[in-house]
Amino acid sequence: MELDAFKETVVSLRERLLHISLRLIENEADAEDVVQEVFLKLWQMRDALDQYRSVEALAVTMTKNLTLDKIKLRKPQGDEQDLLRIETETRNPALLLEQQDAVACIRRLIEQLPNLQQTIIRMKDVEGYELAEIADITGTQIEAVRSNLSRARKKVREHYLAIHTYNHYENR
Repeated sequence: MELDAFKETVVSLRERLLHISLRLIENEADAEDVVQEVFLKLWQMRDALDQYRSVEALAVTMTKNLTLDKIKLRKPQGDEQDLLRIETETRNPALLLEQQDAVACIRRLIEQLPNLQQTIIRMKDVEGYELAEIADITGTQIEAVRSNLSRARKKVREHYLAIHTYNHYENR
């Protein structure tokens, strides 16, 4: 693919790719980095792009995958902490500690889920996205999102209850 064709086909997708990445990662600088990385990868494989039925679909898939990789490497951000923060003014310190342990345990359990389930449960339960928005962003059917969300919640619940029950009996 020549430079002019590349600009017309790939570079024209910049806003769409940026929007997709930004919806997932919620950090403009990181989203820009992802889009630039996608452009570099596409440029490096420009001679093979004609073999793809839809360069746009390839670019969107690459953007989603690279964004999800970037999210996976991130540590929990302040926004997630704020959403899970427990008010301390009116709480019993022992109860507060127990709740903080529960939040940390649930966070660890979510991190053990498959990537797609991790992303979906975070987008729905932490960030508040609607199922249709999640389906659009992840490129899956709404029923698949609903099913993955249900499985993710069930796994987290089962593992949390197993840990909680085990700890309860061990402390007796």
